[in-house]
Amino acid sequence: MSAGGVGTPKSLPSSGPKSLQDMPHPLAGPSSEDIAGGELTPSPDLQLPRSIADKDLSLPNGGTPAGTSSPASSSSLLNRLQLDDDLDGETRDLFVTVEDPKKHVCTMETYITYRVTTKTSRIEFDLPEYSIRRRYQDFDWLRNKLEESQPTHLIPPLPEKFVVKGVVDRFSEEFVETRRKALDKFLKRIADHPVLSFNEHFNVFLTAKDLNAYKKQGMALLSKVGESVKYVTGGYKLRSRPLEFAAMGEYLDTFALKLGTIDRIAQRIIKEEVEYLVELREYGPVYSTWGGLEMELEEPLEGVSACIGNCCTALEDLTDDMTEDFLPVLREYILYSESMKNVLKKRDQVQGEYEAKLEAIALKKEERPKVPAEVEKCQDRVECFNADLKADMERWQNNKRQDFRQLLMGMADKNIQYYEKQRIEARSSDSTNFPVEIITSY
Repeated sequence: MSAGGVGTPKSLPSSGPKSLQDMPHPLAGPSSEDIAGGELTPSPDLQLPRSIADKDLSLPNGGTPAGTSSPASSSSLLNRLQLDDDLDGETRDLFVTVEDPKKHVCTMETYITYRVTTKTSRIEFDLPEYSIRRRYQDFDWLRNKLEESQPTHLIPPLPEKFVVKGVVDRFSEEFVETRRKALDKFLKRIADHPVLSFNEHFNVFLTAKDLNAYKKQGMALLSKVGESVKYVTGGYKLRSRPLEFAAMGEYLDTFALKLGTIDRIAQRIIKEEVEYLVELREYGPVYSTWGGLEMELEEPLEGVSACIGNCCTALEDLTDDMTEDFLPVLREYILYSESMKNVLKKRDQVQGEYEAKLEAIALKKEERPKVPAEVEKCQDRVECFNADLKADMERWQNNKRQDFRQLLMGMADKNIQYYEKQRIEARSSDSTNFPVEIITSY
């Protein structure tokens, strides 16, 4: 969030990698093992030979038949959004800022670059401080590389090509500053993540003087997990889905729907305020002109004109705050929910691959077939997705609580200040012995 009363949201800190299994699940409550009995019961047509059934090849975290509703409904999850106080942070060892946008005019194109400054004490970096310039497409390259190499993790969203609807000039000062703030938040979220911040591509992005050289090399050094995420189960329908992930999907759908509604209403309010502001600016000078014709009423009429002028300034500030602070946060979290849905989809694909392999084993005629190593590896991938996704969901919820707490309190303060200015102006105009009823309508 930008300045202007809202402030920069405090990011979740990190001091290095930690065990994801140690992180509590964000959807606290009875575990799916408690609800579903702890093991996935194969359907009658998927009974495995005893030697295979004795092995732990069940889906992690239990399951619920696909298409059935989860006990943890999305509405109950939405009610868990609490505006808690910021949590005590850990010592941070990686600081990243995006600042100083500059316009570059070349023969073939015109673009904006931003200075990315990094300060760190991590041994993975050769120097304690770096300062390089990056353009938007470089940030986009970084996000794509993170998605490739860390498919089990939630990658923060980038700002859209046009963050605010109606913006035509992408080189305008307002648009560039809005994008700079969004890019700064994007890098800070990665830097504060206990896994993503140690990614090789992130290190290259922060330190390499010539990023194009790495782009040409195609540094697609995928992790073992990344190499294993294959989209080969497109037509396979999941037999079961863990309860907590079904609830997570419902929550994200509802959350995105509610934010989308708020976003549309907020944009409509801003549009009406801008139209009202245009009329108000034309309205105020009329009283000054009138005062020039009525000498006895000149002083109170000039007071009304000045009051309307001050009201215009206050309304313009309030509208700018909503445009620069409120709308970008809504858009970011709408994109965030889409990113989380994509990770859930990948998790389902890996689960589908695992179930397909189990079914293939069950159809074999051998009475005691040997369990293929690839099946066990596939189960490990499902468990990896589950652990990483739950940990990232918790971090996202913590970020969301802090961001919306600061956003809503900041906007409330701005509205209070706006109406306080109107009250003061009304009293000031009342001292001119002009009917105050006229003034308070503004």
